[in-house]
Amino acid sequence: MTVHPVDEVHPIEQESYRILEGMLDLSALPPLSRAVVARVAHATADLDLARSMVVEEPSLEAAVEALAHHAPVVADVEMVAAGISGVEVSCFLPRVGRGERPTRSAAAMRLAAEAHPDGAIFVVGCAPTALAALVELGRAGAVDPVLVVGMPVGFVGAAEAKAALRETTLPAVSNVGDKGGSAAAAAVLNALVRVARQGSGRA
Repeated sequence: MTVHPVDEVHPIEQESYRILEGMLDLSALPPLSRAVVARVAHATADLDLARSMVVEEPSLEAAVEALAHHAPVVADVEMVAAGISGVEVSCFLPRVGRGERPTRSAAAMRLAAEAHPDGAIFVVGCAPTALAALVELGRAGAVDPVLVVGMPVGFVGAAEAKAALRETTLPAVSNVGDKGGSAAAAAVLNALVRVARQGSGRA
């Protein structure tokens, strides 16, 4: 498990957000959705990715509340876990040996769902097969997450896995298309963690 501190907002970050405000109009979004999309744009410098985000305010509100009460957070790969600040993050991939089908990432997600069948937040930023496995588990009623951050990247299966996620009733953050990645997925959670810590007086 990894845990990293939440740093105070650095002047460079403040300036980055100021510049971003002139490039991307997020005024129509509710507060948490705006914070999440802005954080993704800030982390990736990819305005097209930010514009492709699919967010739902009630799901984000539930996630902030869960984070304030120390909900488990699971990442699909260690790179995603390393990018998340201020909360403890589990990654089950190191527990999976070679030869698992369809992929090690999918097998790791099945292990994660067994360990955290209810009330966890899952963050997928690398492996489309991990998200596909999580979607299957959700459809089967084997896992009931607070939130699924589904933003894997790639030309094979990423867009399809995210579309499948949006077709379920799972509370989710995703984006449309092939883009995504570890930095983008971690940014979503970091935005929510910052709000949760501010609400608890631990900004």
